[in-house]
Amino acid sequence: MNARIVTLFLLLVVSLVALTGSLYVVRETERAVVLRFGALIDVDSKPGLHVKIPFVDEVRKFDARVLTLDAPAESFYTLEKKRLIVNSFSKWRIDDVETYYRATGGDENAAMMRLAARVNDGLRNQFGKRKLHEVVSGEREKLMTDLIEELNAAVKQSLGIEVIDVRVKKIDLPEEVSEAVFNRMSAEREKLAREYRSQGKEQAEKIRADADRQVTIMEAEAYRDAELARGEGDAEASAIYAAAFDKDREFYSFTRSLKAYESAFSGPEDVLVLDPKSDFFRYLNESGGRR
Repeated sequence: MNARIVTLFLLLVVSLVALTGSLYVVRETERAVVLRFGALIDVDSKPGLHVKIPFVDEVRKFDARVLTLDAPAESFYTLEKKRLIVNSFSKWRIDDVETYYRATGGDENAAMMRLAARVNDGLRNQFGKRKLHEVVSGEREKLMTDLIEELNAAVKQSLGIEVIDVRVKKIDLPEEVSEAVFNRMSAEREKLAREYRSQGKEQAEKIRADADRQVTIMEAEAYRDAELARGEGDAEASAIYAAAFDKDREFYSFTRSLKAYESAFSGPEDVLVLDPKSDFFRYLNESGGRR
């Protein structure tokens, strides 16, 4: 009885192991190939549950997502033979599983190394066709587009992968020329700043001179208007005085004499030595002011 239970238990274990070994799952983010004694029998297992022969078939799975190749800085020369230090990265994914496996043995690192060499060669060719200002700003997008097309034409057939994007992260000048370039740029900016300051001073002088001219004109016009108003006022006052004098000349003479007395004796120390019968005291001597 015990031997029978042990036998059934062993058969159950073997069945479970065989069942487990005969099933495999490929996720949505994976691509897979099946090998039988090292030979490919299924070059692209689709996502889902699959059956294999246990202990005979081997399943190799690969990451089907978009992967990033962050390449180290490399030195490239432009069309003018100017050396640049370029940092770049690439986005890629598996396109043909069979070609990818046969070219790299399913080793992701090997695929990245071979792709990095291709990217470096492509960047070197693209930089060598263009001048410095074109690779820095003028034709950056066209450079990347041409490079992606060139890479895909090669790596799809040779590596079974697709390059989705290549981007330049940073472009630097070599250290030995960076300081010289910086000094030259600084001198150019300083020269430009001096020109701007000179133009600003010139404009300031023009504005100041124009303001002074306008002030002089305004003061002259104001003085002219004031003199005209003063002259008109004096003329009007003279006319009023003349009209009043014509109405009563004797009264006018009397008021003028009173003002003369007030002016002559405005202070306690004022002294006049005059003949009492002089015209100055005419209105004091006679109430009518007659001589």
